[in-house]
Amino acid sequence: MTRRVLLVDDDASVRAALGQTLELAEFLPTVVGSYIEAKDHIDAEFAGVVVSDIRMPGKDGFALLEHVLQTDPDLPVILLTGEGTVPTAVRGMSRGAFDFLEKPCAPADLVETVARALANRALVLENRALKRQVEAGDAASRMLFGDSDLSKALRHRVRLVAGMRSEVLISGHPGSGTSKVAEVIHLLSDRSARSFRKCSAAAMTADTMKSVISDCSGGTLYIDEIGDASVQVQYVLLEQLETVYDTRILAGTSRDLAQDVAEGRFNADLFYKLDVMNVRIPSLNERKEDIPVLFRHYVAIACEQAALPLPVIGADTLASLMEQDWPGNARALMSAAMRFALGLSDPVDSAQTDLGLAEQMARVEQSLIVSALIQFQGNATGAANSLKLPRKTFYDKLAKHGIKPETYRR
Repeated sequence: MTRRVLLVDDDASVRAALGQTLELAEFLPTVVGSYIEAKDHIDAEFAGVVVSDIRMPGKDGFALLEHVLQTDPDLPVILLTGEGTVPTAVRGMSRGAFDFLEKPCAPADLVETVARALANRALVLENRALKRQVEAGDAASRMLFGDSDLSKALRHRVRLVAGMRSEVLISGHPGSGTSKVAEVIHLLSDRSARSFRKCSAAAMTADTMKSVISDCSGGTLYIDEIGDASVQVQYVLLEQLETVYDTRILAGTSRDLAQDVAEGRFNADLFYKLDVMNVRIPSLNERKEDIPVLFRHYVAIACEQAALPLPVIGADTLASLMEQDWPGNARALMSAAMRFALGLSDPVDSAQTDLGLAEQMARVEQSLIVSALIQFQGNATGAANSLKLPRKTFYDKLAKHGIKPETYRR
């Protein structure tokens, strides 16, 4: 069972006494004196619990409680309350605190409450680990990369619709990988042992559409860019969907089909039939924190295919990639990774060609910050110290460049 305890109190003597009590009970306390110090120790996988005084200068224990619950609603927080402030602590319980203790608290009460909270935390982390083990082996984790909340939501949505038997409309900007998402849905479905076939809507005729649907009986048919289908093909597809055929239809589009329906360019009945379940793939510009993960993955694939050693991918390269727009999305990023792996271009060089001095300096500053965060695994305090920057200055620069330390935590 985890034994870590983050103890937060602005009174040094109280910190020392409570810290000693925890150590004697064989817990592993980390003692800090403020909200600012405490927040750098907290993330969604913090393997411990938080014990915090309510009354502290600046941001108080309630502010810390709110920060903890936003980071991880299942991370237990025990509030310490002084004499006469029990009603305040009770309000803390209503806000989501695990428990509260009156100061000065008896050592036995502290140990017992912390032990209960740690047992609760250990169970949460164990369940999460088991869930990750299950998901780590599935097609969504193997084929849909990214650590952002949007990428996690995409994998969750894909797993959800895979278990259904209805048609699915997969939408995304050009190059976002609608066909890959369709393949993952097939692999996660109860049809995974059957055939998976792809076809282009623009290339289909009414007769070939009927034939392909019949040939895929029992399996899955993915129709790419369904918005390009002719009026006749749209009609036949709708007719086939309303016939008893055991073929699951997945359709992809980079167009706004609802708008096409409104303007009479797409069959409304077919749209509503396909849109029973839908999956939207977020663009790279919506989840730029995924770009380093995807770029490394694509470089590794390119090197494996070409039997080349993996090149060093510097922090400046990753920072440059995250600054660029990617209208071609994953496809464009994959092309850039292949050129990089083959030594044909450097994303940093191409990105800096037309930059002025101020822009180049800003990019250098950003790359140094990203490099420090990578080195310290997202710990802002360690990164700031390595760059010899005051904490406030460092956080100002994070805001200026839109950098989130948690992106680099591992």
